[in-house]
Amino acid sequence: TDRPASPTGTSNPMPQDPYVLGLVEAARLDLATRLKIAIEQVQFVSFEAVVWPDGSLGCPQPDMMYVQVQQEGYRITLAALEVSYPYHGGAQRGPFLCEMK
Repeated sequence: TDRPASPTGTSNPMPQDPYVLGLVEAARLDLATRLKIAIEQVQFVSFEAVVWPDGSLGCPQPDMMYVQVQQEGYRITLAALEVSYPYHGGAQRGPFLCEMK
């Protein structure tokens, strides 16, 4: 059964595509490590393919220059401890936590 994303932390079914699943698992492991929690506490919320407007992959940082070419990529949303965490990736870069400075 398909369930909509729930703000109460109900996780969605994991992607079946092995490539996508690998990206999601890498992001989950990174977040679990950052938060010092078990990976089982990191819930998958969503995965979407995105065309980023430039090389910042949707996560521009101050004082950085980015290639001004569209980049194919993705956005993964995870949840842990009742907080959502956006992971971005693409252009040969694996998933990274998008922390706006």
